[in-house]
Amino acid sequence: MNDSSFLNRFFDYDEVGPDQEFDLSRKSRFARLHEMLQIMRRHHFMQGFTPEEFRETLEELGPSYVKVGQTLSTRSEILPQAYCDELAKLQSECDPLPFKTVLATLDRIYGGKLNEIFTYIDPHPLGSASLAQVHRAELKTGDIVAVKVQRPGVRKTMAQDIDMMRSLARHGENLMKGNQIVNLRGVMEELWTIFLEETDFKKEAENLEEFGRLNKNVAYIRCPRPYPEYCTAEVLVMEYIDGISIRDTETLKEYGYDLSEIGDKLLDNYATQVLEHGFFHADPHPGNIYIKGGQIVYMDLGIMGRLTPTERAQFGNIINAVGHKSASMLKDALLAFSVSGDLSTIDHPRLLASLDVIISQYASADVADIDIGAFLTDIVSLMRSCHVELPASLTSVARGIVTLEGTLLRYVGDFNMVDIINTHIERTRFNHFDPKGELQSFWVRLDRTARGLERAADDAGDVMHTLSRGQLKFNMELLGSEEPMHDLMRIVNRLIVGMIIVGLLVSGSLLDGPMVGQFGVLTIVEYTIAVILSIWLLVDAFRQRKK
Repeated sequence: MNDSSFLNRFFDYDEVGPDQEFDLSRKSRFARLHEMLQIMRRHHFMQGFTPEEFRETLEELGPSYVKVGQTLSTRSEILPQAYCDELAKLQSECDPLPFKTVLATLDRIYGGKLNEIFTYIDPHPLGSASLAQVHRAELKTGDIVAVKVQRPGVRKTMAQDIDMMRSLARHGENLMKGNQIVNLRGVMEELWTIFLEETDFKKEAENLEEFGRLNKNVAYIRCPRPYPEYCTAEVLVMEYIDGISIRDTETLKEYGYDLSEIGDKLLDNYATQVLEHGFFHADPHPGNIYIKGGQIVYMDLGIMGRLTPTERAQFGNIINAVGHKSASMLKDALLAFSVSGDLSTIDHPRLLASLDVIISQYASADVADIDIGAFLTDIVSLMRSCHVELPASLTSVARGIVTLEGTLLRYVGDFNMVDIINTHIERTRFNHFDPKGELQSFWVRLDRTARGLERAADDAGDVMHTLSRGQLKFNMELLGSEEPMHDLMRIVNRLIVGMIIVGLLVSGSLLDGPMVGQFGVLTIVEYTIAVILSIWLLVDAFRQRKK
């Protein structure tokens, strides 16, 4: 199959759904792919690249790839520090839109009534990101606000990029069939959902209102207040907050802030968001966290994660199992968390053995040193390898924690979530009682117990039936015993070959028959076989010693 026919097949599909609004035709896909190849060729991408060239390439490729760069900038275990430092620039500034373009966009969105809403708009942007640009402005009411304007055409470009990733995932699934570890299509659909939410500023305005309501009694946490009457899918008008970025640690110290206190409060509140509210910031990178008037201010609430009461309880059970170093507790919590997969086909002994390895790796260290982000990532990968899919909410928690830990480690200090979460669970266990949530969890556990008893009764009946007919057999497997058994069999084989060699030498000395010179023919044959077997033993022993 030539390249052209492959590309035709690769792009030859149309899915019915919300993507119909983005002109995702085959022609647009080819045009976007051609544009991407031209950008990569211009930067000599296949010949290696410096940190600056890598950043510039991602910027030119567009907002989807800028988001990838922002995530990588906090992952120094993936990229060298020089690349992380350069990619960190993507978290704040991109080339700004011309002010005329901003005004024209706003005038179009407000139907020519721009002057009836704003008294003044600062032509110099407060920030220019891959998705939108923010300007300080004054409403006719006198309120000072920040106006977030989406870049023209950015939704279409991002939709095309993610659409091509979805195509790749679809064909990747067909190639890997049942052997894949990661549900590629599920990951891409999750990415598509995130894209739809992040590029709808009316949804972000709702997130701001909900986050503010949930944290209204927390003195040190806040977010900007939105003005819903002026918000649309492409424009977000919110309270203007002039804070200090968490990246500016020197300025924070000059103003008397304690970085350790900031880290502790950030993590404790994040545990509250996850475990109590079930509504948490899913993208807490350094560009989204500011300090103002003794408060931690969350910006850019376009991507938020949600957990149901049951999921919040199960997440707490996962962390609790690590604290108790119990693989069985962790297995039960994970299987209760699962959303798909045939649990009856799971190799439970092997799963327990794998979880033992993970727990020994993370729980052997002091609880404050456990990398909870890496731990959750390993857990998700392990369950996918068992063909058990965990909900997207857990991957959102893992991604948020990894991002927040990277932010704190880079700018504030060495913190970890496990100790914070366990302390939070113990502190709130008796202080907060949610009758509705507890009742829902009780019914879920009761239903699971009833189903388990039903299966146990069926299995017991099968066992008694086969036992009464004398057909009961046991099938045992010693986990981790393969290598010792292999070594034992090798020793036994060598002993047998050695005994054969001795037998050949003895019998060859005693045999009579036709002579060739001073030796009998049968004697020569048996001696030759004995020598060949002896050489084989020596070679095998040398190979094993070399291994």
